[in-house]
Amino acid sequence: MAFLTGFVYALVYIFLSIPFLKVYQLEGYKPKKFLLRICKFNFAKGDKNKLCITNRMKRYIFYEFLLIFIIFSIIFCFLTYFYLYLIVIFIGLILLPLFMIMCHFFVLPVEKIIMCSYVKKAKMKLKNMPCKKIAITGSFGKTSTKNILFQILSQKFKVCATPKSYNTPMGVCKSVLENLSEKDDFFIVEMGARHIGDIAFLCKLVGADYGVLTPVGNCHIETFKTLENVEKAKFEICENVKDFMIINAKSDSNKKLYAKCEKKKYLIGEIGTFAYATNIKYQNFSTNFILNIDDKKIDVTTHLLGKANVDNIVTASTLAYLLGVNLIDIKKGISALRAIPHRMELIKGLAYVIDDSYNSNFEGFKQALELLNRLEGRKILVTPGMVELGEKQYELNYDIAKEIAKTCDIVIVMNKVNHKALTDGLRDFGFNMKNLYFAFSRKEQKEILKNILKAKDVVLFENDLPDNYK
Repeated sequence: MAFLTGFVYALVYIFLSIPFLKVYQLEGYKPKKFLLRICKFNFAKGDKNKLCITNRMKRYIFYEFLLIFIIFSIIFCFLTYFYLYLIVIFIGLILLPLFMIMCHFFVLPVEKIIMCSYVKKAKMKLKNMPCKKIAITGSFGKTSTKNILFQILSQKFKVCATPKSYNTPMGVCKSVLENLSEKDDFFIVEMGARHIGDIAFLCKLVGADYGVLTPVGNCHIETFKTLENVEKAKFEICENVKDFMIINAKSDSNKKLYAKCEKKKYLIGEIGTFAYATNIKYQNFSTNFILNIDDKKIDVTTHLLGKANVDNIVTASTLAYLLGVNLIDIKKGISALRAIPHRMELIKGLAYVIDDSYNSNFEGFKQALELLNRLEGRKILVTPGMVELGEKQYELNYDIAKEIAKTCDIVIVMNKVNHKALTDGLRDFGFNMKNLYFAFSRKEQKEILKNILKAKDVVLFENDLPDNYK
């Protein structure tokens, strides 16, 4: 009887833990962050990020069920009165988050073994692959640069790249094991970092031959704490690539890191460097510019919009050039580029939409507003602001409000996380507060847009927070 009761109770427990599991997953399986969220009763109630039943989550749920079944079956063996059952069940429900933390540490050794196994298999496969490996990191533009480089190199070579924003050890291993082929000439790997040592680990895992450092700045300050730590983490790519580095000069941090780099290196992005763009013009929803590489010039046109994309194209084109792609093929590759979903993607309709919802940094935000300003029509911004900026979060969101006030006619602020900073900034910089709206769900946002949208309006969606932000 006790085992049957324990089994039923464990099933009910798993069902009731679903909201907690979603928070646990959204917080990156970090017990401390999970507990802090739960203590604030900050549950992820929206539908932007549903619980993903990954293999890791399946294992976690299985072990959670097993742990609850064993613990409560033993407890129920010693209970004789019905009211004691009710008390134990009630206490168990109250302690549900603590049981989840206990389960986390119970599963952790298994996850480490699985991770080590994945890494070992990926390393073995990479060791036998003849392809050259390209590592890309930085604070801004990693994914866009990777995708642009993939499309340009594909004009001449067989190329494999990590998909979407796969930039963690498990994401890279998954790409190696599932996508990389012996026929591939190049493997392009986007590398993300939340802690010092992450990039070094990924470079050694992949065996990176060439490195690309996109602009480094105030990103993930919440985990890195200081810009100096961000720089230190990103510099690990310079210390671990085998051949040469390409470093974008569009940030002060990158210029500092370029001076420190002892590998063969190419500085790009500004006039006088190895590669840069001049005569940038926007017309008919396309971008035209002169691409300067190694004292050679070529006129190029792309469907990608914004200065950030021009920088990303220059970066990708430089590496393609150094790897043997001629300027004619580079030009063809650039003309064939199409917008990457949710990254300065222009969607035409009754009203124009600029979908930049996968961007969340100050410079990228400014450049999106500059593009918005060039387009005709009423300008509407939908944004929750920027996150993971640590102590600078209020300051940077307040500062971006100045640019918003100069550019936008209507603003819809999503979520509560930057509500005060954006409101204070817009008010202080002279924005008409009658045109400021607040939405705390996608449903509310759509309703506001439905009521205010007119033909030929231009709507910019800047950043889209997951459900772990209110």
